[in-house]
Amino acid sequence: MANIVLFGIGGTAQVMHYQLGRAGHRVAAFTVDAAHLREPSLLGVPVVPFDEVAHRYSPERHSMMVAIGYAKVNRLRAERCAQAKSVGYRLLSYISPTAIVWDGCPIGEHCKIGEASIVQPFARIGENVFIGSGCIVGHHAVLGDHCFLASRVTLGGGVVVEPYAFVGGGATVRNKVTIGRGSVVGAGAVLLRDTVENGVYAATDAQLLPVSSSALSPG
Repeated sequence: MANIVLFGIGGTAQVMHYQLGRAGHRVAAFTVDAAHLREPSLLGVPVVPFDEVAHRYSPERHSMMVAIGYAKVNRLRAERCAQAKSVGYRLLSYISPTAIVWDGCPIGEHCKIGEASIVQPFARIGENVFIGSGCIVGHHAVLGDHCFLASRVTLGGGVVVEPYAFVGGGATVRNKVTIGRGSVVGAGAVLLRDTVENGVYAATDAQLLPVSSSALSPG
């Protein structure tokens, strides 16, 4: 069992509190920048300002997980990881017990792999990579540092996701495609070719049809 401090108080942090508890770990505290501190506790756990956390929850006895999402195209999470390490914390990784990860997979520090995700043989995962639930990371894929895959992303074999990229829920990426550094691929997109650095790629939005659902025939 690990004693853990979670950086963040939003939805990602609350979900990680639950998941880590199920895995038998103890979340000792949440921490945030002092300017964002609103309440003294969350989910029955103290919330403390970051500039005090190392004094109250020593890095010698606690690990830290930066449980924030893809704000500033993952750069905020990367910055907070660097801050946590600068005051002595070891960064924790979490792999769901329902994930299937090939046993030779190199995984950097501070990664999360969500429920029912599959990481196929010869894939490689860098540092501070967050993979949502139900994702498929194809064989020989490479996920660079500080990237984020939302739930139900499918990466074909040999896909390269460069650092700081974000891939939205339900997106599908053809084999051997490279997602450029800092690119954003929207939810439900089908990506068949390489992206440019810092490019934004959106799927076609669903359209409202000129018919009421009550007029649709059953079956």
